[in-house]
Amino acid sequence: YGNFIDDLRLYVRGGAGGMGYPRLGGEGGRGGDVWFVARERITLKSIKDRYPQKRFVAGTGANSSVKALKGEKGKDCEVPVPPGISILCDDGKQIGELNAAGERFLAARGGLGGSLATNFMPCKGQKRIVHLDLKLVADVGLVGFPNAGKSSLLSKISHAKPEIADYAFTTIQPELGKIMYADYKQISVADLPGLIEGAHANKGMGHKFLKHVERTKQLLLVVDISGFQLSFKTQFRTAFETILLLTKELELYKEELLTKPVLLAINKMDLPCAKDNLNELMRQLQNPQDFLHLLQEEMIPANTLEFKDIIPVSTYTGEGIEELKALIRKSIDEEAEQKNEEYRKKKLLLLQTSE
Repeated sequence: YGNFIDDLRLYVRGGAGGMGYPRLGGEGGRGGDVWFVARERITLKSIKDRYPQKRFVAGTGANSSVKALKGEKGKDCEVPVPPGISILCDDGKQIGELNAAGERFLAARGGLGGSLATNFMPCKGQKRIVHLDLKLVADVGLVGFPNAGKSSLLSKISHAKPEIADYAFTTIQPELGKIMYADYKQISVADLPGLIEGAHANKGMGHKFLKHVERTKQLLLVVDISGFQLSFKTQFRTAFETILLLTKELELYKEELLTKPVLLAINKMDLPCAKDNLNELMRQLQNPQDFLHLLQEEMIPANTLEFKDIIPVSTYTGEGIEELKALIRKSIDEEAEQKNEEYRKKKLLLLQTSE
């Protein structure tokens, strides 16, 4: 999985409280808290490198004394984490998430200081083991089988420079690129490691790949027009079968993924016979129900994907690349407008009901 880390286990402990002062009824200071703070340009790998012990302990509260009957609170411990983090307990239960820079989460609370209620004895801070689970936050997620040309496509439409080779598993770690437009708008695109049949059951990169699809706003399916075969031991799949299998993998992993807006890029249009294959594929996509008998029953998805646009492209000749960038932009803008409209309607409804 390369140097990319998307899961990190940490020990966090709030500071203990300070001692009370029984003779004068003094209260010890509260222990410090441990906070996770979302920051840009932070990765889980940088946290691991910087804090190899992976232990975060807040400061102890000050003892009560004759000079200061109310002890000072212990120093808080702030841990910078990347946006897009889910925070899980050791038993796998989610206790919080941070999606945007600046958001904070209280990971471990400090103990109370000694007071009359505690017989002037301080309390210990909360301690627990947490998992930071990263899901990439991107506008568009590239989905496709190995060798569909996702990395080449990412390098053509954005400023990312992923490694590209002509064997099946080139991409072993997610790559993030940004599409730059003439009016300075930027759209982030995540190229995710190639899915294989059975990924929902954690074959290949399985869940490590699929979980990153959850936080992308839209999906861009990338399909090789000439079909796909992982190795000589596995069955050859046509472009149409590939689309159905990708849909099935997404559906089996999490059905709500199919509710996201989807674009389809049909790649490698520079190959011989590509035009004939494209005509055949378009015919199949218009009436997918008529061609489902080509696949075994367990591979047929319950719902077929509705594509907003279908764009034939060639990363080799550059055909369709500019059109694809324009359509991605249009799709993202439409979705943003729709969200704004829903928000305005909700506000209006709240105002009307309050009146």
